[in-house]
Amino acid sequence: MKDPLDLLDIPSLLGEEERAIQSTVARFLADRVRPALPEWYENAHFPREIAPELGKLGVLGMHLEGYGCAGTDAVSYGLACLELEAADSGFRSFVSVQGSLSMYSIHRYGSEEQKQEWLPRLAAGEAIGCFGLTEPDFGSDPAGMRTRAVRDGEDWILDGTKMWITNGAIADVATVWAATEDGIRGFLVPRGTPGFRTQEITRKLSLRASTTAELILDGVRLPASARLPHARGLGAPLSCLNEARFGILFGAVGAARDCLQTALAYGDARIQFDRPISGFQLTQRKFADMALALNNAALLAIHLGRLKEQGRIRPEQISAGKLNNVREALAIARECRTVLGANGISLEYSPLRHANNLESVLTYEGTAEIHTLVVGQALTGIPAYR
Repeated sequence: MKDPLDLLDIPSLLGEEERAIQSTVARFLADRVRPALPEWYENAHFPREIAPELGKLGVLGMHLEGYGCAGTDAVSYGLACLELEAADSGFRSFVSVQGSLSMYSIHRYGSEEQKQEWLPRLAAGEAIGCFGLTEPDFGSDPAGMRTRAVRDGEDWILDGTKMWITNGAIADVATVWAATEDGIRGFLVPRGTPGFRTQEITRKLSLRASTTAELILDGVRLPASARLPHARGLGAPLSCLNEARFGILFGAVGAARDCLQTALAYGDARIQFDRPISGFQLTQRKFADMALALNNAALLAIHLGRLKEQGRIRPEQISAGKLNNVREALAIARECRTVLGANGISLEYSPLRHANNLESVLTYEGTAEIHTLVVGQALTGIPAYR
């Protein structure tokens, strides 16, 4: 059956293997995740036990080569993120942080020993990773971080705090970025290291089916082998964030698609004034506007994916994709809630859950304001945020 939302024949732009990966991930989520999502979201619970299942599915670090990683192309990874976020942003966030932040930081900047120790376990979901960059007072301006790493003989001593760290409460290893006398450097901090502890952040109104934490480092002593040897300067963590942002610009399309599918089905079933509400002109205008925005966002995501596969994508292009697609997805989620009326505030339907999640997605991995200024700098040559 033809998908009514596919106005532009977007599947024709995908290869057979890419479509197969997308379908496989969608089936897994339909069977294993979607039935329990309302309960997990309401109870602010992320099921850690699902990590090995995601590893078996092959989506953890799937765009990386070797060490148990699938080595898929960029669009395949993006399509997996699309399906994950169509279920819930929390699950795309888990996969994104695991693969594009934790694993990518080790894969690109780690020693061979670090790669061998962590990447196979992280790819299998036997271990969970997190990425400690944001601090309580330094989010959009990570260069001002206060976390410090000081040499003590052959060792390093780390002190500081990281905030809003996805997976932090359950992570087995944290990639922590700290200022040193030689600039910003990355360190791998295993759970259980003396002086290292995590505190889960509760009472969230968004990303409730995801675990978020504060990382506290109080005199954490690490051997020299814990430092990521090839990470030098702020460009290293920012390159990891670009990997995560790429997954987000696909994921937002999935959240928007799920909202619109829900609203279309509801509009056909909801009878008012003796006819389905989908038959009214105002409702059809909403559907038409949202479908155009959704299809345009999908085309943008695939185009950027092809650029990434060719090694030609630029940071400002990823910023443009994240800014546009998350903004459009949030607008679609809110509009779909209006189609559902009062029923739209129930967890029985997904749009308001997606809207709440997308409020976080709009902010993390670079706020909408920062991505706007990145695009502005590309247009004018003037860095307005400095």
